[in-house]
Amino acid sequence: MDINLEYYKIFYYVSKLGRITLAAEELSLSQPAVSQAIKQLENRIGMPLFVRTGKGVRLTSAGEILYRYVQKGYETILLGERKMKEMSNLESGEIRIGASDMTLQFYLLPYLKKFHELYPKVKLNVTNGPTPVTMRYMQEGKIDFGVVTEPVNGRGEVKMPMHYVVYPVGKVEDVFVAGIRFFELRNRMIPLKELEELPIICLEKNTSSRRYMDEFMEENGVQLNPEIELATSDMIVQFARNSLGIASVVRDFAAEYLDKGELFELKLQKKIPKRSICIVQDSGNPLSAAAQKLIDMMELVQD
Repeated sequence: MDINLEYYKIFYYVSKLGRITLAAEELSLSQPAVSQAIKQLENRIGMPLFVRTGKGVRLTSAGEILYRYVQKGYETILLGERKMKEMSNLESGEIRIGASDMTLQFYLLPYLKKFHELYPKVKLNVTNGPTPVTMRYMQEGKIDFGVVTEPVNGRGEVKMPMHYVVYPVGKVEDVFVAGIRFFELRNRMIPLKELEELPIICLEKNTSSRRYMDEFMEENGVQLNPEIELATSDMIVQFARNSLGIASVVRDFAAEYLDKGELFELKLQKKIPKRSICIVQDSGNPLSAAAQKLIDMMELVQD
């Protein structure tokens, strides 16, 4: 049965308000237009839906049965519209973000705090994992966007889809730090090649930080041979504080202990270039109003 859905909308308001004139006012229609729509609906269905009374109209038994179904459907649509408006006004909704320990702690966290203060009814769902894991979550549609560190793609890996957008929002600096056991290295200018002979502590291979360091060293003819590989940068710093080796880590993780003098930074003959913190999003998957607002709050890196 092919019936214009607008007829059901009109039927809903006439049933709810009990008067054609009130329904016409609510819908910004003329009274004849409302009456005609009800007549068309009755003709299509094949039975009367209303009877006239001195105060307006009331539903017939058939009309009451139809109204129970139409009421559920139309009020569900209204609820959906209301929810969309709430999401558009950032009164509800959810943002799904993928981020590593480093990008979350040293870049994203202040923005999340500010966003939550402004829009407390928007749920923040942060999935924590290294860059390769975040990129996989993007492909699987589990997150709206990722905050990752370069390199986003490593050599030999499947290239990122063309519809992914990557842009920098911050910088990080990789350093080597050590504790008191290695104090004799403190004031020396150390060739990169010498790192091959030192007890290096670094992240596991499934991270962008480890990949970046390996690629930088290989480009300079150096092959690192880590004695210890760990899952988190925080733990790497603690191992270095206990003089279990020389840590390859992003400076921010070691900053507190460098300031206290518990660790010192090795002076390398060739400085390790800074790399970018990047936002990655899928241009083929439109962001929610909340996710776009959070991204808008993040300042792009200035050259």
